Amino acid sequence: MQRASQIEGRGGASPFSVSGRLKRVSIPVALAAVLVLLFLFSFGLGRYPVGPANVVKILVSHVLPIDHTWSEAEDTVMMQIRLPRILASLLVGASLALAGASFQGLFRNPLVSPDILGVSAGAGFGAALAILLSGTTVVVQILAFAGGLVAVAISYGISRMVRGSTTLSLILAGMAISSLFGALLSLLKYIADPVDQLPAITYWLMGSFASVDNRDLIFAAIPMLVGMAVLVLIRWRLNVLAMGEEEALALGTRTGQVRALTIVCCTMVTASSVCISGTIGWVGLVIPHIGRMLVGPNHKRLIPVSMLLGAAYLLLIDDMCRTAASVEIPIGILTAIVGVPFFVYLLRKSGRGWA
Repeated sequence: MQRASQIEGRGGASPFSVSGRLKRVSIPVALAAVLVLLFLFSFGLGRYPVGPANVVKILVSHVLPIDHTWSEAEDTVMMQIRLPRILASLLVGASLALAGASFQGLFRNPLVSPDILGVSAGAGFGAALAILLSGTTVVVQILAFAGGLVAVAISYGISRMVRGSTTLSLILAGMAISSLFGALLSLLKYIADPVDQLPAITYWLMGSFASVDNRDLIFAAIPMLVGMAVLVLIRWRLNVLAMGEEEALALGTRTGQVRALTIVCCTMVTASSVCISGTIGWVGLVIPHIGRMLVGPNHKRLIPVSMLLGAAYLLLIDDMCRTAASVEIPIGILTAIVGVPFFVYLLRKSGRGWA
């Protein structure tokens, strides 16, 4: 019974009590409601404001035939410019939070983030190389995606050649590959044209959704949604892996297969996110901690809650980026400014949230 309780990650009120059932249902429902309201609210923000009534009417008009009482400019701004950006913010936020929660459970380390295996460093190198070679958006996205996958493949290959703990060797290999690709990125920045190429590389690395369009969204959404779906389906197995290798094997779990599948899916969603938004830090590190404070460490509930929190958080940060100043602030700057002090607060207040 004790082992079963550990697998489920239960704590506090019993899930079979009335209060336990209400808590399990009310928190995801409340987060989903907040996300819907924030989604609608985000359409009205920007240099060209759109009223709340017109926001609802324009969205409904693309589903049901209603009389047009708004201007064509409002329709264009909402559906062609803001909709891809909002959807990209939601997908990237949910993906990074999901990858962070999955990696933290897989490695049993609350300080692990989605770029632990070198995804962000590899993607940054691929994007910088694309900017040097051609500068077109499609090539930047393809090479960024490929760079992230190559970095993780090298990290995984190195870990397989090292004797001892597979998990520890994988983390150490990821740190080494991150440093290697970081050095290569610095080399590309050193040889880049300081007038055109270097500013483009620097701005991309700071993260932004300003240039996302429907084509970019479709390109990244397919691998993102596939990886997210698989991680959601196998999330209960992370509870077993979080107990340790020996316990998981004793319970009949094929740890090697589950670990490899989790790494592949996390890499896929992270690389897809980085290729359209640039490097965005702290989302995959901080958001899972907030999820544990709300619903505990059970991944069956933590994964969906982290996805909702990550989507809402990154959409809110992106709204601040495009409205807080006369020029748009790179999103990576705000996520760091908000994430660092909040993470320090979490370290002080919620150490028990990981146990």
